[in-house]
Amino acid sequence: MKKISGICFFVVMTCCILTHSSLSLAYAALGLELWYEKMVPVLLPFMILSGTLIRMGLVNSLIRPVQPLFEKIFRLSGPGTYVILMGFLCGFPMGARTIADFRDRQELSVTEGQYLLSFCNNLGPVYFLGFVLPLLHRESILPYLFGMYGIPLGYGILLRYTVYRRKIPMSQTIFTVSAGGTPVMPLLEALDEAVYAAGRNILQLGGYMIFFNLLNLLPGIFLPDGRVCAPLLEISGGLSILGDRWPLYTLLLLPAGGLCCLAQTGSCIRNTGLSLTGYFFHKMFLTGLTALYYLGWFLLRPDTFLR
Repeated sequence: MKKISGICFFVVMTCCILTHSSLSLAYAALGLELWYEKMVPVLLPFMILSGTLIRMGLVNSLIRPVQPLFEKIFRLSGPGTYVILMGFLCGFPMGARTIADFRDRQELSVTEGQYLLSFCNNLGPVYFLGFVLPLLHRESILPYLFGMYGIPLGYGILLRYTVYRRKIPMSQTIFTVSAGGTPVMPLLEALDEAVYAAGRNILQLGGYMIFFNLLNLLPGIFLPDGRVCAPLLEISGGLSILGDRWPLYTLLLLPAGGLCCLAQTGSCIRNTGLSLTGYFFHKMFLTGLTALYYLGWFLLRPDTFLR
């Protein structure tokens, strides 16, 4: 059945590309443009810098000023704190990429990595504040910031003291590398490996963006208004296509990030022992919590709703 489905999909996509060559070229070019102009300059430097710091064993020293606060709240080791910072500040898929880097060095357990993955892989604030809110013509900032980042942060705290209370020890040794961790590297060796890994990952992410933007061919051809499906496939290209129509719909799609972000995350965590299914479940749950938040906002303050 999987083979038949795969063959059918390949035949349909090939026919659509051949019969709508101009449209397919436009969608592929959109994905390539977004990757080149948005993802490469924003993510690639962070990937190289973060990979170098992790390989040189400098993470604990870097986060030392904020570690006591995070340790009290999340009860996590230094690598866990670093993942939270990167996942909330740098955007998709840096949370997953950072978790994978620590898993490769055996500085995070599978359980701790799965816990962090459940809430630390989000849209970056620069993208959210600089692109999403202006695109939707929203004037308020704080309510949307809470909906985008406060909910997953609170969800992570809730999970830590419920589901993961016994699975991850509540008492962590601060500023140490776990037993069996990979030895630290000198600067040039760490930089070389980080550049190679970041280059490979950024090329993979670009391929995903082009492919999932190209998939807009199917709803564009077979549905009356295929634009509604665009953010479900690839969030950046989808928002560019959808524009400021249905702002609430757009805001509810942001926690999950679309199928492209799911595939990118799967690529990052491959061979780490982490579950993509578990990640997907948590993203759907966060989407539900976000919907409840906006519903509560509407019921309590309808005069300010979505301003």
